[in-house]
Amino acid sequence: MTALVYTIASGKGGTGKTTTTLNLGTALAQLGRKTLILDADLGMANLGLLLGLEKCKITLHDVLCGNAKLEEAIYDGPAGLKVVPSGLSLIGSQNSDPEKLKEVMSTIIEGMDFILIDAPAGISMDGVIPLAVADKVILVVNPELSSMADAMKTKAMTEMLGGSVEGIILNRAELERTEISSNKISELLGAKILEIIPEDANVRRSAAFKVPIVIRAPKSPASIAFCRLAALLSGETLKNNGAKFEKESFIDRLARAIFGG
Repeated sequence: MTALVYTIASGKGGTGKTTTTLNLGTALAQLGRKTLILDADLGMANLGLLLGLEKCKITLHDVLCGNAKLEEAIYDGPAGLKVVPSGLSLIGSQNSDPEKLKEVMSTIIEGMDFILIDAPAGISMDGVIPLAVADKVILVVNPELSSMADAMKTKAMTEMLGGSVEGIILNRAELERTEISSNKISELLGAKILEIIPEDANVRRSAAFKVPIVIRAPKSPASIAFCRLAALLSGETLKNNGAKFEKESFIDRLARAIFGG
């Protein structure tokens, strides 16, 4: 079994890539999918901070420096999620070789269902490699012009590398006050909107407690949206308003085909 690798990317910082990676990964793990999330933002690593892993001794930095094996940098997260954080040390990031990420990916895709890579913002070398190693790229975009413009550059770079964009996550959306409509964003970027994650104060509260929102506030609007997205990517049917995932049975599919719905 080989994992499906998604790189979660955007053109600018602050769009919510890391929060998306964490919560989408956790939601996939809640579905029983073997899921690993990896922080490829070597210079501005934050994924570990959201899970209380900032003091872990071995990180992706050590692996990319050649000082540790990958399995030493994999930690247990919530719901069976596996996590590979990067370190907070500036020296560690400077000593890391981003090119070795390709080797790292080849060693972890076996035995996993999903791997989510939290990519750095921009199109520097650190940012380009995560785009190149992914099966598909998912763009996290805020409903504002600057985010749109930078996402277009990231999409163009992905295609230059021979990759493709699976779709767009419109994050932190306040639908009545957005600069650009979701339909316009989809049209301009030439990619479908996979999910709209609404602005939700529970995201910040969950981060403060170092617990993914899909666990701490499962019925909150953002949590339900992340669960819908996980269901979409994994081919599951989401029921009970986001509180539970259930796989759609053959009988369910047959009934839906006959009677609609």
